[in-house]
Amino acid sequence: QVQLAESGGGLVQPGGSLRLSCAASGSIFSIDVMGWYRQAPGKQRELVATITRGGTTNYADSVKGRFTISRDNAKNTVYLLQMNSLKPEDTAVYYCNAENVRTLTGRSGNYWGQGTQVTVSS
Repeated sequence: QVQLAESGGGLVQPGGSLRLSCAASGSIFSIDVMGWYRQAPGKQRELVATITRGGTTNYADSVKGRFTISRDNAKNTVYLLQMNSLKPEDTAVYYCNAENVRTLTGRSGNYWGQGTQVTVSS
């Protein structure tokens, strides 16, 4: 069973920084794409950033230049989202998503974490 666990959310003042972490566990052979999404109250879930197995990254226009998605080099199944220059409009529940996960048992699928709250407020 593949599980994703996010951590690192919290309350931060505008202009501050937070780093989110997503740890994937289970009998994972490979993950094609890992992404961060967010959902603000009353809004649809939206893409924040993705990183492919080859390291190609993609960002929403609203976070370009402020957020960085990466893979922990020491732990291949830990993915990070560094968020700088945070704005009140970044307030949302942030979810990590693993797309096309292949397990050692030959299964494949897409998975979501439970989400972590990020609140940007003075």
